[in-house]
Amino acid sequence: MKKKLVVLTGAGISAESGLKTFRDSNGLWEGHDIMDVASPEGWRKNPELVLDFYNQRRRQLKEVKPNLGHRELAQLQIHFDVHIITQNVDDLHERAGSKKVLHLHGELLKVRSTKNSKFILEWEGDLKLGDVDSQKYQLRPHIVWFGEAVPAFDEAIAITETADYFAVIGTSLQVYPAAGLIDFVPANIPVFYIDPKPAYIPNLKNPLETIPLQATEGIPFLKNRLLAEFQ
Repeated sequence: MKKKLVVLTGAGISAESGLKTFRDSNGLWEGHDIMDVASPEGWRKNPELVLDFYNQRRRQLKEVKPNLGHRELAQLQIHFDVHIITQNVDDLHERAGSKKVLHLHGELLKVRSTKNSKFILEWEGDLKLGDVDSQKYQLRPHIVWFGEAVPAFDEAIAITETADYFAVIGTSLQVYPAAGLIDFVPANIPVFYIDPKPAYIPNLKNPLETIPLQATEGIPFLKNRLLAEFQ
């Protein structure tokens, strides 16, 4: 039986492939106030703006590739039962070869019905007003917007509670409920935190090793560390 490595990834790992994060210093995402393009209120106010924004993100995704960090996580599947829980909406983990990926905040290459959240379609091109489901309801990006529930969170908790090792990569641990997953890691299970600007983690009941590096440097370090000491 392979030991289970559960990995929580954030925007930092995708940023190294060239995908911008919205939590830049100016608070804007590609020039837009985040609430205008990633909230139910923004959607009601100007759905065309929201659709155009995600169409641009979808096009940009086609221009980038998985980086060394994504590939090294996929390589770890040889030695561990790797489960990736990601806050990212791109498909770079999957394209790198990771088999068990849970997207907390939705997926850029999927759309869903505005009426029935379980009506989900694969979608690689542009999404426009007038693109509808089988009941003629408008389709929207399959993204968890600010103020919306995170449907996959219970599954993420269940995965985390069975971890033999837990790694946090490329996230400031500021976005909830995702950041709260670390509280569900079993006691005494080692936690590894890879980020060039790691956040302080209060009241952590686990042994913590902080690796203050970018994902493309920190994940190879973690791989060697796990193989040397825990295999």
